[in-house]
Amino acid sequence: MRVKLQLVLCSDDGHEETVTDIVTLKKDHQRIAPLGLTLAEAKQLLKTIQHRVLQRQVDTFLDACSTCKDCGTPLKVKGYHTRSFRTLFGTFKLSSPRLFHCDCRRHKTTSFRPLSSLLTESVAPELLLMETKWSSLVSYGMTVDALKDFLPLDVTLDVKTVRHDTLKVAERCEAELGEEQWSFIEGCPRDWGTLPIPDGPITVGIDGGYVRDWEANKHNVEVIVGKSTLAFRRDEEEDIPSSKRFGFVQTLDPKPKRRLFEVLTSQRIQLNQQITFLSDGSDTVRELQLYMSPEAEHILDWFHLSMKLTVLDQYGKGLVHCDAVLGEEIRAKIERLKWSLWHGNLYKALYKIDDIESLIYSFEETYPKFKRLLKAVEEFRTYIVNNGHLIPNYGERYRNGEAIATGFVESTVNQVVSKRFCKKQQMQWSKRGAHLLLQTRVKTLNRELGAVFKGWYPDMKVEELPDAA
Repeated sequence: MRVKLQLVLCSDDGHEETVTDIVTLKKDHQRIAPLGLTLAEAKQLLKTIQHRVLQRQVDTFLDACSTCKDCGTPLKVKGYHTRSFRTLFGTFKLSSPRLFHCDCRRHKTTSFRPLSSLLTESVAPELLLMETKWSSLVSYGMTVDALKDFLPLDVTLDVKTVRHDTLKVAERCEAELGEEQWSFIEGCPRDWGTLPIPDGPITVGIDGGYVRDWEANKHNVEVIVGKSTLAFRRDEEEDIPSSKRFGFVQTLDPKPKRRLFEVLTSQRIQLNQQITFLSDGSDTVRELQLYMSPEAEHILDWFHLSMKLTVLDQYGKGLVHCDAVLGEEIRAKIERLKWSLWHGNLYKALYKIDDIESLIYSFEETYPKFKRLLKAVEEFRTYIVNNGHLIPNYGERYRNGEAIATGFVESTVNQVVSKRFCKKQQMQWSKRGAHLLLQTRVKTLNRELGAVFKGWYPDMKVEELPDAA
């Protein structure tokens, strides 16, 4: 059988129609493989239709610009040129004539290209969205391969082009980010009580990850990653995200507090809303989360605290091989130290650390790793002293069902950083490249990228990916 496809283009008034033969297909109906359209036929069909429709739209636009808007005089052509335009269904060269301005009034220039006002960019927004979305989820190379497999894209599309387009989108998002502030608490305390009852408490977990540094390949770039979770919403129909991720390169980002504030703002945070920050207690993270909310509660993450105790216990196991009795006694004191910290008893914890430090000197001559053990104990004591004001009664919070650890952030670090930057893509990153890609990745995972493009191009129809959580 033969299938003939035609394209009918109608004028705005409906009186004029142009019928164009697109393609004639000879299809075999005796076997399964030729049934319906093949991928190659669909790609060719889409590319042909795209070319015809796009050319008709441009011609109609140029026809409207060919006469003076003030007096109606036809404009003279100064020269004929072409302009390339990359779309989701191919790259096309379009006629872009240069016209003289009419003499009926003065102009800053003698000539102009009318098509420049229509094609403000060389890439169609939908193609830009697809490149950004998929390169945020998988490598640039896999993005190119996937798009070429299913779309009639030009063969010149390569990794450099996709990377450039993705980072260009990220830079535009960065330019729209508000100014950094020392504090984001505003208003008078007596007015906060008059605010409506908030939806529920917000828990923000912040942790760090590392990617390989391109500029100094023996070092890593530190990446700060966080997740903000809203416990519940009173109005389930209101479009407020229950959880949102964020990330940035710590040594590069000039607006970390503004970035976190925008995340909380998108969840409709109120100044009378309870908010809990969980972090590992590093100076960078402590400064990030301060002065965000008057009702904020800052807690040292139990996970990081217990991991440091686990390291001390591993040293304790080594002491048992040198002196079983004294080694077991030190391990028992480490366990009691953990118990004191679990109940938030800082005084007893510091006393037990001093006790452990005095006991381990008995192994100065017999334990090969004594210096490392002594350093670990001293660093742990400093860690507890510096973060003592962030240590609550973990046991009480746990029994009340309140957050005490950043386990949910560990999975976020894996999702935001490891899956894209570290695991299968064993490559090095510049600080700028990692930071910008992080912005498009978190927007994709948060299902915000479509809304960003919708804000830039209000007439654009956007379909978001399913939630990647």
